[in-house]
Amino acid sequence: MLFSLTNPEIAILMMGMFLFAVLLGFPIAFTLMAMGIGFGYFAYYDATMMEHIFDNRIFQLFVQNTYTVMDNNVLTAVPLFLFMGYLVERAGIVAKLFFAIRLAAHRLPASMAVAALITCTLFSTATGIIGAVVTLMGLLAWPAMVKAGYDKKFASGIICAGGCLGILIPPSIMLIVYSVIAQLSPLRLFAAAIFPGLLLAGLYIAYAVFRAWLNPSIAPRPPKEDIPPTGEILKEVLVSFVPLFGLIMLVLGTILAGIATPAEAAAAGAFGAILLSWFYKTLKWQNFKESVFLTAKTTAMIMWLFIGSWTFSS
Repeated sequence: MLFSLTNPEIAILMMGMFLFAVLLGFPIAFTLMAMGIGFGYFAYYDATMMEHIFDNRIFQLFVQNTYTVMDNNVLTAVPLFLFMGYLVERAGIVAKLFFAIRLAAHRLPASMAVAALITCTLFSTATGIIGAVVTLMGLLAWPAMVKAGYDKKFASGIICAGGCLGILIPPSIMLIVYSVIAQLSPLRLFAAAIFPGLLLAGLYIAYAVFRAWLNPSIAPRPPKEDIPPTGEILKEVLVSFVPLFGLIMLVLGTILAGIATPAEAAAAGAFGAILLSWFYKTLKWQNFKESVFLTAKTTAMIMWLFIGSWTFSS
């Protein structure tokens, strides 16, 4: 029956079965791959030109797509950006930044929410990892906000909104992946995405402040006795912000200025993250090992998704 279907009919059936398989809990990458090979076999089936099953064109496309993904120079930036992000996370640099910004913004309504959003923005700008931002801020900022009396729904929304900024703000891993799939310049995508990403972050911050101003009970102000002197706050902000800002300029600045390609900037950023960890005296073997393992795991997942999606679309 499948051999008599037209290509549009096969595509509709293919999409329906893909959604059904994903809802059942099958891994997306291998579901895409299986659907692509299975339905591609029927789409390219020609009994007059096939001596055995592997003469079908879909198997040639699968091998070509796999080689194309592994041979793409732009994708070299993916594991390097991932390593940089995981090492910065494991080094505790983001925690220092969050608590410093929280102290600096204590006069604003929802100061802790503002600090969480600014930290998410800076961490996304330095790494481009979505999951790491949400996980880290969920463990770091959410308990602190709830302990301070923040509304749980409001705090959860802040964490989710801030974590999702990593999709849009360069050097986003998703933008690198999209540039390869759509065959676009990653530099142009970064340049086009940075203003909307920062604008969205600004709107999130404005909403949090306005919402807390209208209803102070959802985001209580910190007690005055918990606020250290201004000089100490300034010192904490400088110590936590300036090195991370230098890492951001090393990565994003060199890309947007045309000095380095995304892969070259990612390599410099990974080395910069190692130096930053050494500067904060958190460069430990355990942190380094965990960062390498997580990088390998996430990179493998992304590459399998690439191969599966290209096979599915073929």
